[in-house]
Amino acid sequence: MAVVFKNASLWQRITPWFRGFDGPLAFAVFLLACAGLLTMYSSGFDQGTRFEDHGRNMLLAGFILFVVAQIPPQRLMSLAVPLYLIGVTLLVAVAVFGVTKKGARRWLNVGVTIQPSEILKIAVPLTLAWWFQKREGQLRPLDFAVAAVLLTVPIALIVRQPDLGTAILVLSAGLSIIFLAGLSWKLILPPVLLGILGVTLLAVFEPQLCAEGVRWPVLHDYQQQRICTLLDPTRDPLGKGFHIIQGMIAIGSGGFWGKGFMQGTQTHLEFIPERTTDFIFATFSEEFGLFGNLLLIAGFSFLILRGLNIALEAPTLFSRLLAGSITLIFFTYAFVNMGMVSGILPVVGVPLPFISYGGTAMVTLGMGLGILMSIARSKRLVQS
Repeated sequence: MAVVFKNASLWQRITPWFRGFDGPLAFAVFLLACAGLLTMYSSGFDQGTRFEDHGRNMLLAGFILFVVAQIPPQRLMSLAVPLYLIGVTLLVAVAVFGVTKKGARRWLNVGVTIQPSEILKIAVPLTLAWWFQKREGQLRPLDFAVAAVLLTVPIALIVRQPDLGTAILVLSAGLSIIFLAGLSWKLILPPVLLGILGVTLLAVFEPQLCAEGVRWPVLHDYQQQRICTLLDPTRDPLGKGFHIIQGMIAIGSGGFWGKGFMQGTQTHLEFIPERTTDFIFATFSEEFGLFGNLLLIAGFSFLILRGLNIALEAPTLFSRLLAGSITLIFFTYAFVNMGMVSGILPVVGVPLPFISYGGTAMVTLGMGLGILMSIARSKRLVQS
């Protein structure tokens, strides 16, 4: 039963807006955001207003989180198809007259410069969750085929830009939805086994496959070089292998306890490239060591487990699929970023959530967290 306050105080008026928010999830995000601000202050102290801008981006993401959390899941479901169509249309516009930077056409100038592919990180899981909700109880192989098409269209446009990092994130979000919807293991195992076989063959025949003049089909030249550099970064230590080598040096030199806040030599002598964005994990590792890394991984693990718990308790198929997919996006972000900085995955443009600098990515994270909060909120309000 609703409680009505006569001459209510400001606190009594504000409280209902926060009722149903998931406290443990908010606490985990707060701790990760604090770690991000601390690391950004150290890594970006000599890069103009990076720290202030990072804090501003966090506040903007927090505002978006709060606004999206007020939208019930049913309303989110009605926004799925329009958001997907807008995102795909903008990707087509990027392909036709987008802004090119550093050899990639990923941006669109509409008064301000935007990166439309970021929209698809949310639009794809929303749309696929909507599709499987519509087909609930009568799923057929054709329904999974339609879902695959809905996923393939934006992926193809993003890869064409090219933007492998964003494509990986959108692909992981879409595949997680399809998997959670009940895709048979008989269809999952063959590509997994083929992938394992491909990696094995690549490792065995690396000298021949990565020899000068050899070109692989499908992949761009720079993508091929990233994979070859991962296998042997010393082949070009001052060029393509520089990122990986310096990242591993920074991580190893931190030891167990780290060198201390603002004491990272690899960071402050500017050996670490992109130290405020893609390689900020190297800065964190150097200054806070293995102990800090374990705490950071524990923070991400708690956030992911909490998100999966929200998905498990969600009242509808749409909410369960969406919460599960967004949670696994956070896992993919963290795993890929830490993996590439540590030298176990190819270098791709994937930021570390709440730690790396980047306004568009921070807004996307805020939207994702807002959706999780909305699903948790709706569950608690129904229970009450």
